[in-house]
Amino acid sequence: MLKKIFFHIGFQDILLALSECWLPCILAWQDISVRYKRSKIGQFWLTLNTLVYIASLGLIFGTLFRFNLHEYLPNICAAILMWNFMTASISEGCQAFIGADSIILQVKLPFFTHILRVVFRNAFIFGHNIIIFPIIVFFVGYTMNFCALLAIPGLFFILINLLWVCTILSVLCTRYRDLHQVVTSILQIMFYATPVVWDAKILPVTVSLLWVHLNPFHNFIELVKLPLLGFPPKASEWLFCGALAVIGWCLAFYVLGKYKQRIAYWL
Repeated sequence: MLKKIFFHIGFQDILLALSECWLPCILAWQDISVRYKRSKIGQFWLTLNTLVYIASLGLIFGTLFRFNLHEYLPNICAAILMWNFMTASISEGCQAFIGADSIILQVKLPFFTHILRVVFRNAFIFGHNIIIFPIIVFFVGYTMNFCALLAIPGLFFILINLLWVCTILSVLCTRYRDLHQVVTSILQIMFYATPVVWDAKILPVTVSLLWVHLNPFHNFIELVKLPLLGFPPKASEWLFCGALAVIGWCLAFYVLGKYKQRIAYWL
């Protein structure tokens, strides 16, 4: 009975925040504007830095592993853009409630509003950075097709999953402050364990690809990367991300509902 009550409380908080989603949108855009208030090119500094980072990694690893840069540069570009978006959302999501403590303690808002603020902020940054991909594609002469449109529902799937992950982690990290450092370390490890700068095809035949296919980050990246490269994602990847979203949201409703009344006290 209590589980149903907690589930309902969490669901109501999230539903109320979504009904007023204009507020976290404004707050997210304000965060970016304030950060680059006196800069001449503003938030596009993020895009320029990311472009230099992707070009450097692509040329270095492409040369080391002797990859065909015509295919490797668009591949690593799409993968890094998605990786940066996901990891930045998760890392900042851990601190969503802690960073908004002054608002939480003074203004009565749905707690999920602060999660939306973090994810929307990084989504806006991703919107600026995505222009890097056509630049890289044009530079190497790679051909795109209409499969690129499938990246839109793929990005939607990623947003849905990021929101429940950030919801759970924000509650836990508010209670256990050291957990954020643990999450950061795990993300660093996952960067090397996920085919971002390397391709799963280069793995020896003696190594099972099962651990790659069960890696959530790999499946999320593939939903957007493959369409941008001109290939439709596999049905198994859609099903994996969809099933993960259903399970994750059920858990997020319960965790948020159970600990909602304690969050302000922990702050």
